[in-house]
Amino acid sequence: MDVFHFGFEAMGSGCEIVLAAESKKEAQSIAGSAIEEVSRIERKYSRYRPESIVSRINTAAGHGCVECDDETFSLFQYADTLYESSNGLFDITAGVLRKAWDFRKAFVPEQELLSKQLSLISWQRVERQDNTVRLPSLGMELDFGGFGKEYAADRAAALVYGKGVRYGYVNLAGDIRVVGPKVDGSPWMIGIQDPRHKNRTIASIPLYTGALATSGHIGDQ
Repeated sequence: MDVFHFGFEAMGSGCEIVLAAESKKEAQSIAGSAIEEVSRIERKYSRYRPESIVSRINTAAGHGCVECDDETFSLFQYADTLYESSNGLFDITAGVLRKAWDFRKAFVPEQELLSKQLSLISWQRVERQDNTVRLPSLGMELDFGGFGKEYAADRAAALVYGKGVRYGYVNLAGDIRVVGPKVDGSPWMIGIQDPRHKNRTIASIPLYTGALATSGHIGDQ
């Protein structure tokens, strides 16, 4: 059994699927299915894609309801869990703050602009009834960025596992889901990049199973 690496682009980042299989042909088929699943989720939930359900909900803010399927409502339920467990700190309507904060520039936004965006944040105000959802105020938005890649990694890993793979992992730009250890039973060593030096690592974490999520670094302080 050999280990195969498949790199691809998704969600604006470099991604990778690593898996052990009896042949390259088998590995390519399995990885291809997993990559398509990641692409499906991106098409469906990315706020950057005008055809996505998230974009359609955001466009309808302050106006009508948008019909949603069971998968989308299950993610809303997950958003509920995250909201409650964080005492309201994790709020998928908070993405509008990117219109006030520009992390590529070292400045603090004016209080007037910040207050305007803060007034649009309230997961509890989002109206869900039967199979529809509605954002009550013009300018409100949903943003699945806080868990979208993790969900896609979980789905891709489950698909790979369902096709018989027991050794490998899915890495979506630092959001990693492990299918199983290396073929010899040893862990995958996941390197943590030095935020100030792209070609260096500052730590390595051994993973046999489970998941690991990392985040980027902004600035020098």
